[in-house]
Amino acid sequence: MNIKGILLGSAAALAAVSGAQAADAIVAAAPEPAEYVRVCDAFGTGYFYIPGTETCLKISGYVRAEVDYSSVDGGRNWNAKTRGLVTFDAKNDSEIGTIGSTITLRAWQGGNTTDLHTTASDTNSLELDEAFITAGGFMVGSFYNPWDSDLSGETDDIGSNRLNSIAYKYKTDNFFAYASVDELSGLYSRTTALSYNRDNNVGFEAQVGGTFGVINANLLGSYDAAAQEGSVRLLATAEVGPGEFGIAGIYTSGVNAYYDLAKWTVAGQYAVKITDKLSLTPGIQYWSGTDANLKNGDITRGGVTVDYKIASGLAAKVSAQYQDKDWSGNKDVWTGFVRLQRTF
Repeated sequence: MNIKGILLGSAAALAAVSGAQAADAIVAAAPEPAEYVRVCDAFGTGYFYIPGTETCLKISGYVRAEVDYSSVDGGRNWNAKTRGLVTFDAKNDSEIGTIGSTITLRAWQGGNTTDLHTTASDTNSLELDEAFITAGGFMVGSFYNPWDSDLSGETDDIGSNRLNSIAYKYKTDNFFAYASVDELSGLYSRTTALSYNRDNNVGFEAQVGGTFGVINANLLGSYDAAAQEGSVRLLATAEVGPGEFGIAGIYTSGVNAYYDLAKWTVAGQYAVKITDKLSLTPGIQYWSGTDANLKNGDITRGGVTVDYKIASGLAAKVSAQYQDKDWSGNKDVWTGFVRLQRTF
């Protein structure tokens, strides 16, 4: 066999091997289309679909940096503190209506200045601020109840409660009604810092409110079963001139878990919108019957709050308040703070 024949035979063999390998080659499968996050507009802005589900999720919150000042008991005290809060809201449609759930986590670091009813302490804490389920108008879990709502300024103190509750809210365009059953066991008095120490205690709340022209008003009533005492509160705001006028009044029959700062109190303010970014809110509040038995002692507080919107999602707030106490041995108090808050 000559060299030419050998070369031709080798080329034919290589071609056969190459053809066999080509026939057996593994072809990679085309990648599945990626499922990108989809915007959900069924429940308002900010929601998106959790991939692979029909549940919509919204993440919101804020970071707050603040410096407080207080002259409680004649001292001079300032503290810097920082707080972070994040809220997860999940909602989906179902055969019984919209089902929702909310989880809010709050953490802060720094000192708390003393104010009207608390003592100075350093804090570095993480807590479950709220966690609750909603279905239609029903709500169950741990959440802030209607006593947490107040006037827009920083002068008033008209109650705040975060309770484990079962509640129902009925709402139309211009009217709402709210009712709840609350667990009150293990709560502490804001006046004496002592536990109510009433096991298996429950409370009841009812609220009605609505919009009447330029006026928004609501009436709230609560009853502490173990104390056999209750409190009522009227809160109203109205557009007047270049701003909004607000007023609130509370009366309590005796010390109870819903309100125990005074026998009665009245607060008022006027929030003036100076520009699109700047607002000024002077306010005043008077408490009567501020001792542990809600019989003696009066307090008057007056002050001003300045709010400024620096940019989208970034705002500053400055508060200065003066309190005049007529308690024996108690001095007048100046309090205030400077705050920068980024909201998302």
